[in-house]
Amino acid sequence: MDVLEQLAKTFFDWEAMGAVVPEMLTVGLPNTLILAVSSAFFGCVLGMILAVMGISRNPFPRWIARIYTDIFRGLPAILTILLIGLGLGPVYRILTGSTNPYPLGILALSLMAAAYIGEIFRSGIQSVEKGQLEASRALGFSYGSAMVLVVIPQGIRRVLPALVNQLISLIKDSSLIYMLGLLPSQREIFRVGNDSAANTGNLSPLIAAGLLYLCLTIPLTHLVNYMDKRMREGKAQKIEPDEAAAAIGKGA
Repeated sequence: MDVLEQLAKTFFDWEAMGAVVPEMLTVGLPNTLILAVSSAFFGCVLGMILAVMGISRNPFPRWIARIYTDIFRGLPAILTILLIGLGLGPVYRILTGSTNPYPLGILALSLMAAAYIGEIFRSGIQSVEKGQLEASRALGFSYGSAMVLVVIPQGIRRVLPALVNQLISLIKDSSLIYMLGLLPSQREIFRVGNDSAANTGNLSPLIAAGLLYLCLTIPLTHLVNYMDKRMREGKAQKIEPDEAAAAIGKGA
């Protein structure tokens, strides 16, 4: 019984959880969302550029996109964050006079996300039937206009579930930014929980951080499943009751 009490006190100290939750919601949650959403946005922009380069008729941009993707998909996330955050930190401070690690953290997350998002976009674009491009060209569109106005929008729509999955990954990877050193006001969810755990000698704040991450990621996971099912099966048809059908058949 003593063992169970010790485990409960270590992992499920409700008082320790309650003490850290307000700071997680007011400080950690906004910072986590800033990191994840900003990285997702810039990652999508760079990823689209990589996708277009990857399907280019010119082999040179295709090779550049391939090499970039292989490098940033092959390196561990923590290594990329440290190399960019610490390596470019002095240059960033000289140019801006700021010590805020967020821009470099967002840069690192964006570069990593772009490698994955670029492949997602490329597969989506290449999944669009060739006849779509041919029909657009037959209507007088140039190759570039047909790709931008017809093919690429359809490709993006097909990979929306995968893009949401990438946002989920960024929410979790944002916890690694603490390695760059954060001020109290800059801490994300994990750092808030980790600091509280270190101060109290109790792991319950980390459990609270984990629960908050789950509150963010589980709804997004179900959204991915819903979007995937909707795209595979289409919109559900509304079935009218037999009585309503009979009344319509009788006329006015």
